[in-house]
Amino acid sequence: MSNQRKFTVSHAPFWHNGSKISERSYHTIFAALPAVLFGVFQYGAPALAVVALSMGSAIFWELAFTRLARRPDTIGDGNAALIGLIFAMLLPAATPWWVVITGTFFAVIIGKQIYGGIGGNPFNPAVLAMAILMISWKRYFDFDTALVAYDFNFDMRYPLAALKFFGVSSVWSFNAADLLMGKQIGGIGSTFGLGLILGGIYLMIRGFIRWEIVISFIVGVLLTSLIFQQAAPDTYAGPAIHLFSGYTLIAAFFLVPEDSSSPVNFVPMIIYGLAGGLMTVLIRNQGAYVDGVIFAVLIINLINPLLDKIRPKALGRVG
Repeated sequence: MSNQRKFTVSHAPFWHNGSKISERSYHTIFAALPAVLFGVFQYGAPALAVVALSMGSAIFWELAFTRLARRPDTIGDGNAALIGLIFAMLLPAATPWWVVITGTFFAVIIGKQIYGGIGGNPFNPAVLAMAILMISWKRYFDFDTALVAYDFNFDMRYPLAALKFFGVSSVWSFNAADLLMGKQIGGIGSTFGLGLILGGIYLMIRGFIRWEIVISFIVGVLLTSLIFQQAAPDTYAGPAIHLFSGYTLIAAFFLVPEDSSSPVNFVPMIIYGLAGGLMTVLIRNQGAYVDGVIFAVLIINLINPLLDKIRPKALGRVG
């Protein structure tokens, strides 16, 4: 019997542009640094500890799994470090150490490795971990309670919580420009809107994320919040509050465009982004959770395979 080598190929798409996983990972980490450094500056050593523990434990879980599964070590591609960083950006600075480690386990093992590793995950790993933790230990993600020990020179209330529980009049004190510059409480890397926008523009220019998804998600948030406001101005906040507070901007540039869980065709990308923006505001205004981003992203991740079946017609004619 001849000893022939198998010719194995990966699943589609097969077109390769020459980029590497490590290149994308490290450039995304670089793009996230302005928002992360601002969070560390604002919250101090506890925020730095959460970021370091999150990245370190994510790398550990990746290495442990590949060793136990007897797969090649993949920590060098930077994807585990990126997952740990994105996850840390969503957390309050006062998050207990065991919550961080549990979250990175869910992100790396449950959200990524059990599906075969990078490229096979149907959900954004960091978002999946956050959803599990928010459902399991909701009290640790109440920013007003978690960050009560901090003393800031701006309104201490979490904007979306104030809107949810005290009505639209409670958010009139939040200025859009102040929110953009990070004068709000929230996740370590999710409050500095300007930094997130600059990082996102960098990623779009370099071609690491698709502008179609980013813009359509933002448009979905703006249009839906505007419709709600026009319908009941005394009940619902306007587009500026929804755009510049909570997880909106970090979702637009770092969560929604994640490769494995987002579409690749133009029309599906537009529908995907618009649906995410719509669901975000819908959950915020009508749902039980203060910020709808995490669950909105999971929902559009779920419908992504169906959306990507929408394809342009092939050129030519059937014989």
